[in-house]
Amino acid sequence: MAELKPSVIVIFGASGDLAHIKIFPALYSLWEEDFLPDNFFIVGFSRTKFDDGAFRKTIFDSLNVNCRKSPIGEDEFSNFSKHVFYLTSKYDDDYSYKELGRFIESKAKEYNMSKNVAYYLSTPPSIYISVIDGINNAKLVSNEYKGDGFSRIVIEKPFGYDYESARELNGKILSVFKEEEVYRIDHYLGKETVQNILAFRFANAIFEPIWNNKYIDHIQISALESIGVGFRAGYFDKAGVIRDMMQNHMMQLLSLVAIEPPPVPDADDLRNEKVKLLKSVRSLSLNDIKNYTVRGQYDRGVVGNKDVLSYKEEEGVPPDTITETYVAIKLFIDNYRWAGVPFYLRSGKRLKTHKTEIAIYFKKLPYSLFAKVGIENIRQNSIIITIQPNEGIAINFGAKAPGFKFDIEPVNMVFKYKSSFKLSPPDAYERLIYDVITGDQTLFARYDDMLIAWQLITSIINGWAKTERPSFPNYEAGSYGPKEADGLISADGRAWNNE
Repeated sequence: MAELKPSVIVIFGASGDLAHIKIFPALYSLWEEDFLPDNFFIVGFSRTKFDDGAFRKTIFDSLNVNCRKSPIGEDEFSNFSKHVFYLTSKYDDDYSYKELGRFIESKAKEYNMSKNVAYYLSTPPSIYISVIDGINNAKLVSNEYKGDGFSRIVIEKPFGYDYESARELNGKILSVFKEEEVYRIDHYLGKETVQNILAFRFANAIFEPIWNNKYIDHIQISALESIGVGFRAGYFDKAGVIRDMMQNHMMQLLSLVAIEPPPVPDADDLRNEKVKLLKSVRSLSLNDIKNYTVRGQYDRGVVGNKDVLSYKEEEGVPPDTITETYVAIKLFIDNYRWAGVPFYLRSGKRLKTHKTEIAIYFKKLPYSLFAKVGIENIRQNSIIITIQPNEGIAINFGAKAPGFKFDIEPVNMVFKYKSSFKLSPPDAYERLIYDVITGDQTLFARYDDMLIAWQLITSIINGWAKTERPSFPNYEAGSYGPKEADGLISADGRAWNNE
C-alpha cells in the first residue's frame, strides 16, 4: 500500500452522526495501523460549540462504540487526539473559512508540511453549495496555493435529488475543483466483496468465458434491510428508496457485475467501462415503467420477534406520505454480452432479512444424460456473491446423492472472507479515505456515470408521476416485500433468492 502523504483532513459537519459513526473510526484505524504519518492533522468544522478538549471527548466516546479497534484506551487515544482540532464555524460565513485558511497555514508550518488538504463534506446536502462557495471565496483550493500541495473534495450521497439538480451541483463543484480532485463517495464501493467482483470475474479463467448471455439466464441484485428509517426520516421521506439506494449503490453494483474488462486496472479505464455499460442500459418507456417497476411501503408487522410500526407511523414521517420504502426494477442491457438477459434489482426496508447480494443464475441444460431423473427438477447452477453481512461467495451445482439411485441434488461450495483470510476486512470508509489521500479515484463515481444513472432513475420517477399511485402500505414489515414484486419476476418463470 502507498504511504499517505502528510495531509490535512477538514471535516465539515464534524459534530454529526456520520463523522462520529464512520469517518473518525476510519481515521483512527488508519492511524493505529500506521498508515497516517506523524505530520497529519484533522480539523473539525461545524456549528456546534466545542473547544478542542470537549470535541476530542465526543470522538473518544464514539470510537469505543463504533470503531472496529475498540476498546480503545485513553493513552492510545491521547496520541491520536493530539492531531485533532476543532473550529466552531458557520457554513455561510466567509470569516469562518478565512479562519480555517489561517489555521491550516499555521499548522502546516508547525508540522513542516505541504498544504495537502482533503475537504470532507459530512453535512446535509442542502449545505454543500455554501461549503463549496466558502472554500472558493477564501481561496482554499490548490490553484490558489503559493507553494505545492493538493486540494481534494469528498462528497457524500445523495449527489443531487434528480438529474437536473445533480447536473447543477456537478457544475458548481467543477467551477472550483478539477474532476481529478473530486471524490464522490459511495461506501459500497469500499467493501472488500464489491472490489472482489472484479477479481472474481477477471482473475479466474473458469468464470469469465461463461459470463455472458450464452450461459447466464438472469441476474438478481438485492439490498434488503430489516431496519426501518430510524433517525433518517426527515431525509428519507424526501428521497425514498429509489434515490437513497437505486441511483447509487444498486447502479454501481450493476455496472461492476456487467462491465467489460478494462484495458488496464486504473481509475480512468475502469470508469470508462462503467460509463459504456450504463449507457447500454435500456431506457424505460412509460409502459415499461408500469410493467417493470414495483413500489412498496411497509405496514405494521413483526421483525426479529418484535412488533414494529408502519412507515407512516415512524417518528418524523408525514401520515399522508406516498414515499416508497421498497423498489423492484427489471432492466435489460443492450450490448453484445448481455442482450436478452434480465437484471432484477430490489431494495427495501423492514424486510424479513438483512442482506446485500448478487445472484447469478445460469441457464438450465437443454438436454441431460439424467433426463429420467427429471431435468426440470435439477436446480439451476448459481453463483451467490454476498456483500453483507457474511461476506463470501457460494457456487451451487448438482451432484449425485449417496445411494443406489442416481439422484441429482444441489450442493454448495462456499468461500467466506473471515474464515479464509483469518481476519476481518477493513471498514469501507478506511479504504475510501485512504484512497482519497493517496489520490486513487478507482472506487469513486465520476461525473458522467453518476449523471447517466440519474437519467434512468429520474425517468422512472417522472413516469411514476404519470401512472396510478399504489395503495400504501402494501407489504407487511417482516415480509420480503409487496406481492407485486414477486409477480414481477414470477411472470418470467423465475423467483427471488430468499434463502
